Amino acid sequence: MLKDLPLVLEKFAWMRQNGIWPNGARYLWTDAFGLVLLVSLYRETDDERYLNEAEELVHNVERVLGRSRGLRIGEAPGRDGQYFHYLAMWMYALGRLGAVRGEYAAKAVELARVIHPYFVRPGKGVIWKMEEDLSGSYPGYGYGALDPFHGYVVYRLLAPGELAGEIADLARIVEENFRSLHVDQDLGLGMMLWMTHFFPDEMWARIQKRRSLSVLKSMWVDPPGYFCRHPGLDSVHFAFTNYGVSLGLQAVGEGKEKVRKLNEYFKTYRSGDHYDTDAITHVMACVSHFPGEFIKRQF
Repeated sequence: MLKDLPLVLEKFAWMRQNGIWPNGARYLWTDAFGLVLLVSLYRETDDERYLNEAEELVHNVERVLGRSRGLRIGEAPGRDGQYFHYLAMWMYALGRLGAVRGEYAAKAVELARVIHPYFVRPGKGVIWKMEEDLSGSYPGYGYGALDPFHGYVVYRLLAPGELAGEIADLARIVEENFRSLHVDQDLGLGMMLWMTHFFPDEMWARIQKRRSLSVLKSMWVDPPGYFCRHPGLDSVHFAFTNYGVSLGLQAVGEGKEKVRKLNEYFKTYRSGDHYDTDAITHVMACVSHFPGEFIKRQF
């Protein structure tokens, strides 16, 4: 697992100076990754400033994105509605902060209880995107492929006893789908690998880990050293999704040289669009260089 703290701290300072993060617009996926990163820095340095900043981030996310039930996707006008996988990642992040300050773990469990009945259709699947008030599925969106796995893993890490009923709902969906699921998108593959490392001996995790590594092998473009978006689309690549693959590979202890090469490639890569300055690119770059609390420890 990488631990490039000088790079991470330098990038943090640059983001703050340029109003990118954590003092930029709220976006739940980025904020979840950033919250885990702040907890990781606290764990590594024992510097209370990171813990205080983590708590301030939670306050700001709840203030800006919080709704009567759940959390909006993002602050910008086009980021309305709620994604289950964003909420699941936020719950994971709250859980990691909660390992230090327990009240945040309780927040995560409460969020799971509140949103679960709206997103989860027992025996069918998990709705990928819901209306902002959770009154129904967002027009044009159906079930998410990875969402049941994401919720199943995070709920079990948070509170296997308190969330037993919710976990059982998701366990049935995972059991019915893990053999037929074939992920072929870079970030999805990275996140699936990350999920499998928490329960590596379970059948779903063994099969999905093996399958994900095989697909990623077909997506590796070297030179220069990156994963393309989908198999066969060799020229299509994104920095933040590669950083997600990096996290997954580090979680399962695979692809050390590929992680090194993609980090080196994207260090100077510029896409020429909004991703060059978007917080998601740079926060996930920090995680790629220092996974910290994303990697399994004693939960």
